[in-house]
Formats: sequence, structure tokens, C-alpha cells
Amino acid sequence: MSTAETVMPRGRRLAVVTAITGTVFIAGGAFWLSFTALADLARRSGTDVGQAWAWPLIVDGIIVVATVAVVALASQHRPTLYPWTLLAAGAVVSVTANAIHAIIAADTDVPSVLAASVAAIPPLVLLAITHLTVILTRPIPSVTEVSETTPELPPAVLTEVKTDDVVLGLEDAPTPSLPVAVGSVSERRAEAAQLREVEGWSNKQIARHLGVHPSTVGRWFGAEAKEETP
Repeated sequence: MSTAETVMPRGRRLAVVTAITGTVFIAGGAFWLSFTALADLARRSGTDVGQAWAWPLIVDGIIVVATVAVVALASQHRPTLYPWTLLAAGAVVSVTANAIHAIIAADTDVPSVLAASVAAIPPLVLLAITHLTVILTRPIPSVTEVSETTPELPPAVLTEVKTDDVVLGLEDAPTPSLPVAVGSVSERRAEAAQLREVEGWSNKQIARHLGVHPSTVGRWFGAEAKEETP
């Protein structure tokens, strides 16, 4: 194995480890901010202090579990409608609850829209960073797994062709008609005279039959006429 082939996998592994470490820290910070806001909202809504911590775990926990389920089922080519529904519902509830808590707990000098926007960022970041973390940690399929999933093509069928079949096919083929250009000039002149006198053929027909030019046939008959003249 060459040096380049050894360094490149190490570089990729280092990049993946760094990305995973960063996403874990970001996800932890986003979860902590969302957790404190949702727990305080639960306390303000009448939930006991000792039980208020469970509500943010339920809301944000749905986001984490549903994201992992979506990626896992997609890699197995299984339906992902239900986990996507849970993921969307958890994200909507978490963003809405964080925005409501920001509006309630924010100072009067801060606009409500700004407070709600700032509070909605942690749950959205938690959603995106969890998905990214699952994708980074998903194992890359090996060459063997890829070859096993590749559909096999049916084997080619070789048809035996016998020599007799080829000979029979050539014998059955029609033979093209070629112009007759066999024999000496005197024989062709005699045949041309016979075709003209007996069959009544024209010079063009005789020339086509003998494979010569019509002017040649005309010269033959002109020469014969001069020989017959005393």
C-alpha cells in the first residue's frame, strides 16, 4: 500500500471524529438551553418542581429518537413516514414551547418577536445537529456489501450455429442476375444478331443482356451491314 493510500484514510477518519465531536458539543448545548426553558415553562404551567424536568426530556427526546429512527430505517429501505411524523410533531412542540417561554420570561424592553426567535434557535439546532451526527456515525458499506446488493445479470445464452445451417441458408438465397459478358467478340456478335433478328430485341436490350454498351452493339450491326454490302 502506498503512502498516499495510508494517509488519506487517516485524514478522513480524523475529519469525521472532529465533526462528530463538534456536533455532540453543539447538540449538548442546544439540548441544555431547550431543556431549561421547557422545564421552567412546565413549572410555570403548574407542574411540580420535582417532575418538571421530565417534560423537556419527553419533548426533545422525541426529536432525537425520531431522527435516529429516520436515518436507520432509510438505510434499511423501510418506510419512514411514522418517524418523520413524530420528528415534525416534536420539533413543532419544542419550538413553540421555547418561543412561548421566551415571550413570558423576557424583559419588557425586548420585543416579543425577537425573544421568540432567539428561543426557537436551540430546538432547531438540536434537530439539525442530531441528524448530522447520526449521518456521520453511520458506517460506510464495504465492497462486499455493495457487491451483494448489486443485482446479478442473467447468464448469457450461447446459441450453437451449425455449418450445415449456414450452407443451407446460402443455398436458399436468391442468386443475383448479372449481365452476360462471357465468350469472344465474334460469339457475342452472333448472339446479338440472333437476338435482334429472331427475338426482335432492341440494341439496349441486347447490350444489357451481353453486358456491353449500346453503342458497341450499334457498331456490331453497322460493321455487319458494311460486310454484306457488295
